[in-house]
Amino acid sequence: MRIEVLTAFSAIMLTAAMSHAQQSVDPSGVWLRDDGNARVRIAPCGSNICATNLWIRDTSKGEEVGDRLIMSLQPKSQDSLFGTAFDEKRERTYSITVQVSDNVLLTRGCILGGVLCKNVRWQSAR
Repeated sequence: MRIEVLTAFSAIMLTAAMSHAQQSVDPSGVWLRDDGNARVRIAPCGSNICATNLWIRDTSKGEEVGDRLIMSLQPKSQDSLFGTAFDEKRERTYSITVQVSDNVLLTRGCILGGVLCKNVRWQSAR
């Protein structure tokens, strides 16, 4: 009986912690890439989160206004989310970590099981 009570208590605490983490991490907003090449809006889209290009300076790599990543994210810690990002245009899925702090967003996208990764720093457009 005692183990069942402890298990139930642990499950409740884990659920509460995950709910709190989900409430505290919100990447929504308009973000400017540190290299000045992009402006994106991150907002809910259905049960996911979408990052949609609002402005692109250098379109030589095929990026265009309106392109978007569809992210399926779960809390990883108090300030970060982890999951996948699907690039509709390239039909490619990445693993992604999104860390939110103050007016800064850090993203890390990886392919090939984490062999090839890219970090990008974003500033809030506020």
